[in-house]
Amino acid sequence: MTRTAAVPAASMRIAAIDWMRGLVMVLMVVDHASMAFDGTHNPLDSAMYPNAMTAALPAGEFFTRWMTHICAPTFVFLAGTSLALSVERRIAKGEPSSAIDRSILTRGAFIALLDPTIVSLGSGRLTFQVLFAIGVSMMCMAWLRRLPWPWLFAVGLAWFAVGELVTALVWHPPGSASAPAAFLVATYGGDAAVIKYPVVPWLAMMAMGWAFGKHISRARAGRARFSSESVLWTGGALLLVIFAIARGAAGYGDMWLHRADNSWQQWLHVSKYPPSLTYMTLEIGLLWLCLAALMRLEPRIGVRPNGVFLVFGQTAMFFYLVHRLAFEVPATYFGLRGAGGLSTTYIAAAILLVAIYPACLWYRAVKAAHPLSVLRFV
Repeated sequence: MTRTAAVPAASMRIAAIDWMRGLVMVLMVVDHASMAFDGTHNPLDSAMYPNAMTAALPAGEFFTRWMTHICAPTFVFLAGTSLALSVERRIAKGEPSSAIDRSILTRGAFIALLDPTIVSLGSGRLTFQVLFAIGVSMMCMAWLRRLPWPWLFAVGLAWFAVGELVTALVWHPPGSASAPAAFLVATYGGDAAVIKYPVVPWLAMMAMGWAFGKHISRARAGRARFSSESVLWTGGALLLVIFAIARGAAGYGDMWLHRADNSWQQWLHVSKYPPSLTYMTLEIGLLWLCLAALMRLEPRIGVRPNGVFLVFGQTAMFFYLVHRLAFEVPATYFGLRGAGGLSTTYIAAAILLVAIYPACLWYRAVKAAHPLSVLRFV
């Protein structure tokens, strides 16, 4: 039966990566339900808003928003990791480099176009968000993958160390940057269009994910000095230390969104648009620690083929498109935008998660049965 179809063992997927992706899909549903139906939803995760530092941050509303900050970095970082593992497998099969490049460019372009088309249709305005950032970054990796992976990792880290200096050349918050600057390093918000995921910082995250994927391949082949798990534990802890130092200083590294006081909300109220050094170190640090824990757990508990997080993680693009439209269409075109409150957010998210699980099971089986169809991009 299609409901029990599983990914073939020969694919050598790492379940921990799918679990992590599936976990943040669940968190993302909560955030998007809040964006659609919670009248008190107001993220202010950017210095572009004049009152971003001084606005009230009620605990429940703020935590509901903050816990989803890990979603976009997880998607982008793990997209780079999965791309590296996929390319390694294709090279091992003898596939020519030109064919691999075409595949990466085609998939990247397909993903990037989903935001200004399908997602924008649902939200009623032109949006360039996480899918656009992932797609364009993936297209860039068709060339960047030829560079030594330690260089890519170093450049990725370096961007978050100096990115605020570069961004300051083209953006002076509060207020939006120009559209060209927003596409690259800053952010733009208007009634007709929104650009909140500039390409350069998210490409930096994907390049770091690619480097980690290369490390996994080396570790599997016995050519790495340290295990992937130990790299994640150590790196994650180090990033959180850097976050604490930078956030405590309340200066450079905040992307102009500094702490207004010492409340826990203000400590965690970091700039996502564009991602600051404090945002990156906090979220990637948490991602690495969570992924390390899941990698340790995987051989101990085994993998259930139809586990919720596994299924969601293996059908992430399908999941994303379905749930965005399921929330945004009624919010935009049926007058339900902001019609409820915090409880509405969690009720809507729970209903969607229950309904979408069998749909994801079905889609995974259909996609596996047609591996060369256009479904391979979704």
